[in-house]
Amino acid sequence: MNNDNKTIALPSLSMALLPIALAIGLLAIQLFYYGDFTPHIPLALGAAIAAIFGWARGYRWADMEAGGFKLLHVAMPAVATLIVVGMLIGVLIASGTVPTLIYYGLEIISPQWFLAASMLMCAVVSLVVGSSWTTIGTVGLALMGIGTALGVPVYWTAGAVVSGAFFGDKMSPLSDTTNLSPAVTETNIFDHIKNMLPTTVPAMLIALVIYAWVGGVDQEAAASLSRISSMREGLDDSFSLGFWQLIPLMIILGLAFMKVAPIPALFTATFVGGIIAILTQGDSFHDVLTYAHSGYTIDTGLGMLDTLLNRGGVTSMTWVVTLIIFALIFGGILEKTRCLEKIVLTITDKARSFRALQTSAVLTPMFVNAVAGDVYLSIALPGRMYVAAYERMGYSRLNLTRAIEEGGTLISPLIPWNVGGAFVITTLGLDISNGDMSALMYIPLAFACWLSPVLSIMYAQFGLFSHRRDEEKRPNSDFPANIDALEDGDKGPDGREELMHDTP
Repeated sequence: MNNDNKTIALPSLSMALLPIALAIGLLAIQLFYYGDFTPHIPLALGAAIAAIFGWARGYRWADMEAGGFKLLHVAMPAVATLIVVGMLIGVLIASGTVPTLIYYGLEIISPQWFLAASMLMCAVVSLVVGSSWTTIGTVGLALMGIGTALGVPVYWTAGAVVSGAFFGDKMSPLSDTTNLSPAVTETNIFDHIKNMLPTTVPAMLIALVIYAWVGGVDQEAAASLSRISSMREGLDDSFSLGFWQLIPLMIILGLAFMKVAPIPALFTATFVGGIIAILTQGDSFHDVLTYAHSGYTIDTGLGMLDTLLNRGGVTSMTWVVTLIIFALIFGGILEKTRCLEKIVLTITDKARSFRALQTSAVLTPMFVNAVAGDVYLSIALPGRMYVAAYERMGYSRLNLTRAIEEGGTLISPLIPWNVGGAFVITTLGLDISNGDMSALMYIPLAFACWLSPVLSIMYAQFGLFSHRRDEEKRPNSDFPANIDALEDGDKGPDGREELMHDTP
């Protein structure tokens, strides 16, 4: 068989959709019939089904293997960052950084405004750092502890944290996804950020009003006051708390502001956190190595506090990393065999009006996010394939960059088997392994993430904020414009190899 995929015709729409439908069916059986939230094997079977369909159409196994591993290679920086984040969480708990944030947060944050304050705090940090992952792994984790003490359901706290944290990934010029979206469409990054304000600002304001209305808990509730007092006492008895413990977090913020690459910045904070753990908490060097690998462990006598603090380490990311591997191989085979391309081309051919085109451009990244499990493919694939349709209709590509960012970046954390969703579930301790899916309520409660694409679709129906082609400026971004370029390790504006995923 010919291994040049360019000589193999596009599949029919039914042939392109069938392996995806079968994989989704297997996922549904695992999740809803058996009540078992371990999507790894259904995704692996989905990859096998896609490979069988590709083989039947003339692709060799070597071709499809290359497609799967190409996307996996693109994701390796994200995998490496996940591992470093796991190390960082374990060490930051041991050093007292996270306990200090929780301890003083319980004193400063008013219970009535807890959810609104959580969203705003995560939004500011993520905007400065340009990463949802760093924000969730540090400030977000501390807020989960504060919410637990206040008696706030974990899914409400997680929803507020995710809403704020992914705000930065969408709006910060330091974010990789914010750079990738205008790069694949050859538009100006700052025009792109400005063009996202009409959907992002109202979505954030609506979310803020909802969180403020819901609040947190009754400040006078005796049970909450008792939990707060017990947790503060437990933290004070178990850790040395103070200014020195905040140095690792300041290092992360400072290095991010200086545009230092994420992995070195996080590793530096991990190293400094280890030193602080040795000097201020009385841990040994071997203890720090253990925390970095296996996670932090402590027995304070308070179950809720132990549940919060006993986490982190490289091993804590194993579930996420293996899920990423299965999801990306599945998505890579679908892309290699041109199934995703056929689906996107069919959509663009059917879109005869700007309303239909803009709606499709928002929904397509959501579909790719759900099928391929990769936020970068969800941005790059539609971004490449929708450009001609916007040019043909005379509309600015800025409409497209906003659409793919909202359907890609913001929806990624809301899909549990996506890279973003798996990271949120693991890092924030949203335990669903016992079949209790209530923690997944964070998905509809992350209001800012799904309100923004909804507003984008609504605007398109009425022609609001829908710029014509002569209003755009391009190009301006040095970010690689396609997945092949990403794989080749293109350099960013400062000469560094760019990080390929939603990383801290």
